[in-house]
Amino acid sequence: MKKSIFLLIVVGMVSWAIYDFSMKSGDTNSVEYNRTESEMNDTEIDVMAVQDNDKIGLNRGNIAPDFELTTLEGETVKLSDFRGEPVMINFWASWCGPCRSEMPDMQKFYQEKDITILAVNLTDTELRKKDVTTFVEEYDLSFPILMDEKSEVSDLYRIQPIPTSFLIDADGRVHNVAFGALSYEQMIQEYEQMN
Repeated sequence: MKKSIFLLIVVGMVSWAIYDFSMKSGDTNSVEYNRTESEMNDTEIDVMAVQDNDKIGLNRGNIAPDFELTTLEGETVKLSDFRGEPVMINFWASWCGPCRSEMPDMQKFYQEKDITILAVNLTDTELRKKDVTTFVEEYDLSFPILMDEKSEVSDLYRIQPIPTSFLIDADGRVHNVAFGALSYEQMIQEYEQMN
């Protein structure tokens, strides 16, 4: 009996999560977040490039939506300020286990490659702002930590699971979106495909 109730609860929670995700992302235009260029044929890539030439959006080839946030140190940072260089936008929180596991690799990636990393903290999900500072110190992070205190940017980018990372090319276009923790090797592979 207890197993049936537990199973029913789990099924209900999964169903609710799927429903909630589909309702929040219902107006997307055939989002293909997880398809990499190597999984697409040349015709698909050419059609996508023509259709999405100057469209602002979250799909591959779209111009990434611009945003402005304040860093942990109080400086204002705008995504469009980095046009002309590759950017990785990583959405994370200090309480997130997979976020913790990818941070050492992200720091190494930042130090070894010519890429800007904008780590967007989901500040409204944190218990205390000090938890963010402690996290940054614990992992000795040197890239900018942006504070999304009102969930404006995470809502703009339709962030559901964290971590989620967007790799943006030098033209400001979405190259790839990754859900979940990335390894150093995965970061390098996507970076090299972009160049």
